[in-house]
Amino acid sequence: MKIEDITFNENGLVPAIVQDEQTGNVLMLAYMNEEAMAKTIETKETWFYSRSREELWNKGATSGNRQKVKRLSYDCDQDTILVQVEPIGPACHTGEETCFFQTVFEEETPNRQIVHDVIASIRNRRNNPVEGSYTSYLFREGIDKVLKKVGEESSEVIIGAKNEDKRELTSELADLLYHSLVLMEISGVTITDVKKELVKRRIEK
Repeated sequence: MKIEDITFNENGLVPAIVQDEQTGNVLMLAYMNEEAMAKTIETKETWFYSRSREELWNKGATSGNRQKVKRLSYDCDQDTILVQVEPIGPACHTGEETCFFQTVFEEETPNRQIVHDVIASIRNRRNNPVEGSYTSYLFREGIDKVLKKVGEESSEVIIGAKNEDKRELTSELADLLYHSLVLMEISGVTITDVKKELVKRRIEK
C-alpha cells in the first residue's frame, strides 16, 4: 500500500473505518489526511484528522484507549481506508467498545464475537471467583479436573456423531469447546495462538 495510491477528497481527507482485527467488530469511523496516514504507518497507532478542530489527533493519547495497527487496506475505488487494529480499551468516548452500539434494525443477534465473549467470561471467573460458578469451580479444582472434562466431552462428541443427531452433536461440541477454552486459559494458550497455527498450516500446505 502506498499513500500516493489513495484518492483523497477535495479537502484532502479519506474516510477510515476502524475494525477490531480479532472480532471483526467495526469500532469507529474517522478521517485521515496524508500526514495522519503517514504517522499511522510510522507509529503503528491510529492517527486521524479532526475536521472540527482542524488538527491531527492520536487515538487514546488522552484516554489511554489506544489502537495498535495490524493492517491497512483500501477499497476498490481507493477512496476508503480499512484500519484493522488491536484495541487497547474501548473505542467510543462513551466507554462503549464500539461507536456503533445503537441498533436501528436487527433481524438476528450476531454471533461472530461469542467465542471472544466466552473467553472474557472465563478469564473473569478465574481472576474473580464466584461462589456457585461452574467455571470458578473448574479453576479451583485445577488442570487435572479440566483435562478429565475435556476427555469426557470428547467421548460425548463421538457418541453424538455416531447417533447422527445434529442437535445432540452441536450441544456436545459446544461443551467440548467451552472446556477446551478453560484449558487454554489455564495453560496460557490464546485463541490468537491457535489462529496463527491454523494460518501457518494453511500457508505451508
